[in-house]
Amino acid sequence: MLYGRFVGSWDVDATDFEGDGSSRRRRGEWHFAWVLGGRGVQDVLYAVGSPPELFGTTLRCYDAERDIWHVSWMAPAGGEFVHLVGRESEDGIVQIGQGPDPTRVERWTFSEISDDAFLWRGEVSYDGGDEWTLVQEMRAARRR
Repeated sequence: MLYGRFVGSWDVDATDFEGDGSSRRRRGEWHFAWVLGGRGVQDVLYAVGSPPELFGTTLRCYDAERDIWHVSWMAPAGGEFVHLVGRESEDGIVQIGQGPDPTRVERWTFSEISDDAFLWRGEVSYDGGDEWTLVQEMRAARRR
């Protein structure tokens, strides 16, 4: 149930942080569902009003032998494909892996998890994980 607790629909308030110190806020939707006979959780994430070709999806499947989750994010219209490994952490869930840029490590975390809300943070590192830069933060509230 590491990711199963997110199954359902969520309203998202997202902030993207730019390298120049500016930021941009957007509202969105995040929908999670069981797939593959209950062996995976897939989501669809998009900004409100965006066309379907700009949607992104993540597939998360548990690897019992290695006790990890394989996490693959895809936003084909933007050429974005990211593969991470997810694990439970002290504060929630941490997912770390390689993005499209081979010099960039990505860390995505879920924290402040409750039945009705969670905080998602996207961070990047260009030095192998010694220093992290926040690039996106999303607060999600469950739809009732």
